[in-house]
Amino acid sequence: MEGTNRPLDRACLEDRMIAETVCSAVSVAGLGIAAVTAYRKRFLSAARIAAYSLVPIGLVMTGVVGWLADTAFSPTAWAGFVVLGGAWLLFMITKAVERRGGGTRKERRAAKAAAERDAVAPAASAPSLGQASRPAARPAAAPRAEGSGDDFSDIEAILKKHGI
Repeated sequence: MEGTNRPLDRACLEDRMIAETVCSAVSVAGLGIAAVTAYRKRFLSAARIAAYSLVPIGLVMTGVVGWLADTAFSPTAWAGFVVLGGAWLLFMITKAVERRGGGTRKERRAAKAAAERDAVAPAASAPSLGQASRPAARPAAAPRAEGSGDDFSDIEAILKKHGI
């Protein structure tokens, strides 16, 4: 196999070399930015930038970039990504419909049964909410003398409206 220059193998090799060169350039640029940041006495940010900039060169060294380069130019791989995207889209649509519809069929039946059980009987004399939820009736305020509270009358009316 060595010594054969098949066009397909050569194209894959060139794709890998381009990807590795770009990753190396990104890492070097990131390390340069980290050095400038450290020079400005921002050591924590410089360390974080250096960590991020070492990731591409680490991916090149582990062979992940070569695998990605082979995958990026493969029509079969792209078809697989399209299928995965379609599956993800269907999953999200079914989740949205389930949330909007009130859950699964079993949950909707249970909610309907609970609503029928908790309904107020026709002969009930008072609503089931109870007295605690009603605002207390307040007596009407006595009219004030002219000029004593004109500035705050609007504020008092708003506060009374909200029960404060």
